Amino acid sequence: MVVRTQNTGCAITGLQVGANNVRRYFPKGAAVIELQLDHLRIQCWLGPEFWRGLPEISDPRLGAWLESKNLNARPSRDPVPLAMIPNGKNTFQLRPIAFNSRARKGPATDSFNPA
Repeated sequence: MVVRTQNTGCAITGLQVGANNVRRYFPKGAAVIELQLDHLRIQCWLGPEFWRGLPEISDPRLGAWLESKNLNARPSRDPVPLAMIPNGKNTFQLRPIAFNSRARKGPATDSFNPA
């Protein structure tokens, strides 16, 4: 699934998951998910608002990891798309999506990109 970074001002704080992704990939009512961020694994809480139309995942460790990927260095402040790949029960692997420099709106074809 494709998710986008969530920005507050100049900092990246988490992920915007999207209601369709929630319905398709998340077990209804799950309170916690595990994110695999390179070699790091963290648990993130999904509050009641996640299930009530605000499907966002925020965690200081997630924000620090996203910042370490230098995603904020893009010329615009638009949310950055990322691949969030199901990897077991309530577990997801998060990876940057490589974009093709020739195609302005499409992801590059590569081995991990599920698109």
